[in-house]
Amino acid sequence: MRAIVMEEFGGPEVLRPQEIDDPSPGPGQILLDVAARGVNFIDVYQRSGAYQVDLPYVPGMEAAGSIAAVGEGVTDFAVGQRVGWAMAPGGYADRATVDANLAVPIPDGVSDEQAAALLLQGMTAHYLTYSVHPVAEGETILVHAAAGGTGLLITQLAKARGARVIGTVSTEAKEAVARAAGADEIIRYTQAPVAEAVRDLTGGEGVAAVYDGVGKDTFDASLASLRPRGVLALFGQASGPVEPVDPQRLNGAGSVYLTRPSLAHFVAGREELLGRARDLFELVEQGRLDVRVGGRFPLEEAGRAHEALTSRGTTGKLLLV
Repeated sequence: MRAIVMEEFGGPEVLRPQEIDDPSPGPGQILLDVAARGVNFIDVYQRSGAYQVDLPYVPGMEAAGSIAAVGEGVTDFAVGQRVGWAMAPGGYADRATVDANLAVPIPDGVSDEQAAALLLQGMTAHYLTYSVHPVAEGETILVHAAAGGTGLLITQLAKARGARVIGTVSTEAKEAVARAAGADEIIRYTQAPVAEAVRDLTGGEGVAAVYDGVGKDTFDASLASLRPRGVLALFGQASGPVEPVDPQRLNGAGSVYLTRPSLAHFVAGREELLGRARDLFELVEQGRLDVRVGGRFPLEEAGRAHEALTSRGTTGKLLLV
């Protein structure tokens, strides 16, 4: 089968197509014919070596497809059933094995592409807005990179919970995408200081929560945008890791909270995983959650997909199909 194999850490050029043996499912595993794979920043972090993995390595932490075989002891799934997964490697291939307890069934009203575009970023948006800081009706929140894959989903989920959403974007085109997803106010961070704009938009109060997947470039503005006792959820580092922070800064900002959550800790139990996926799939089937695919690339062009993702020139989710 075809697979993208990393034999070293580095730039997009280390994502090399190879022909390798088909995998076989072990006990408790399922084998998938992969139809679509999400392209995520965690893949970039693993490729670059920022997140260490054992080499050689087949990346791809999110995918969807049909079950080709089941391993010993698997009783909840059957051959031919469509499933998806997030937070397990191996998706950048024609076939992949995954532990059955990490897979979720895909309902008829959701396509393979929608599932592959939704599970990792969608469940991230879900745990951020439902668990890390449960968004309350009438609150104002700030979403960085509001036209990106996760930003669009956070915006929609927060709006469904009754929040006022301020989003940051870099261009007029991205502003249109973010507003179409429901963002009430947009800050073009290339034109105005973010924290000052937030204060202007909130009558000097600040926001209840900041959802920040950008990291280094936005951290200071995020902290300065919070209201007293607000929450800064730093869930990614697209611009690089944040420098060490003196905890006294949290006091000075108004006794605010800083957390660095990870999806793995919010889908650690089977019921929690299924519950978050079920909520998202139901919203898609009801037409209340739009999953925007911003680009599709052939599997062998995984490196080009990574270049597109890190260029910050894309909107929505990128897929390998």
